[in-house]
Amino acid sequence: MDLTVVAYVIYLVISIGLTVWVARTLSRNGRIFIADVLQGNEKLADAVNHLLVVGFYLVNIGFVTLYLRSADTIVEARGLFEALSVKLGVVLLVLGVMHLGNVWVLNKMRRRGVMERQAAQLPPVPPVAPQGWTAPAGA
Repeated sequence: MDLTVVAYVIYLVISIGLTVWVARTLSRNGRIFIADVLQGNEKLADAVNHLLVVGFYLVNIGFVTLYLRSADTIVEARGLFEALSVKLGVVLLVLGVMHLGNVWVLNKMRRRGVMERQAAQLPPVPPVAPQGWTAPAGA
């Protein structure tokens, strides 16, 4: 019996399930960062969050489907597990990299927003009068 089709089905179910789970986790927890960056603008935070989730789905499900094809025919259970472990391992690594990339971008956005808010709260610094003179060059 050719187990290649069985491997494809199991791979797709697990990979798409993992993608949905990671996207929902990012959406739920990332929204807090986005709302903080956007200074409490809830509608805009929801819109940006939704766009990020759609992009995450497109990239990851696109990768999963492109990586579906296998050159080898799987004829035994051992081959099925080996093929699935390699494919799912790569998908997990790609999901992890995408997750870390999203967290990094959200953190950069949040830091910039916090710095801008802190800078807006500081009073302007008055110019300082000179406290001394230096001798001209070559004198």
